[in-house]
Amino acid sequence: MSGYRKLSRKSSLRHALLKNQVTAFIVNGHVTTTLARAKEVQKIAEKLITLAVIEQQNFDSKEVIVSKAKLDDKGRKLLQSRKSKNDRAYDVVTREKSTKLVQVDHPSRLAARRQMLAYMLEMSDKEGKKINTVNHLFNNVAPKYTDRKGGYSRVIKLGQRVGDGAEMARLELLEV
Repeated sequence: MSGYRKLSRKSSLRHALLKNQVTAFIVNGHVTTTLARAKEVQKIAEKLITLAVIEQQNFDSKEVIVSKAKLDDKGRKLLQSRKSKNDRAYDVVTREKSTKLVQVDHPSRLAARRQMLAYMLEMSDKEGKKINTVNHLFNNVAPKYTDRKGGYSRVIKLGQRVGDGAEMARLELLEV
C-alpha cells in the first residue's frame, strides 16, 4: 500500500484500518469516516471494483460428483456394519452421491480474487452469518457497474467533528 496517506498511524495499524473500512464500504455500500480516510478507502475500493467488473464473467461451470452422508429423519448419520479381513466388525457411514454444478475460475479471475483478499476481510452480518466479501463483490456489486468505466463511488463532506474538529465525510457507492 505504498503511495498512500499515512493517516497518523504506523503501517500495520494503517493497513488494518484500511482493510476494515474497505470491507465495510463494499459490503454495506457506505461508510462514514474522516475525509482523508474516505479518500484512501475510495482509491482502494475503486480499484477492487474495477478488477471485479473486468473479471466478472471469467469462469466456467462444471459438474462434479459430490458425496454426502445419508441422514435419518432426526438428522443423524446412517451407519452400516461391515466386517474387516480379520472378521472384526466396524461401522461405516452410508453415503449418497449426487452431481453439483460448480464455478471454476480462470487463472486471471483467481489472481484477481487473491488480490482482493489482500485488501478485504471476512465479515459477519447482523445475524452472525459469515459473508464471503469477495463473492459479494463479484456477485452483488460488480454487476451493477458493468457499463461504467470508473467512478463507482462518491465522497460527501459532512462538516467538522465535534470532538476534535476533523473534517468528516460519507463515502457511498453510486446507485445505477
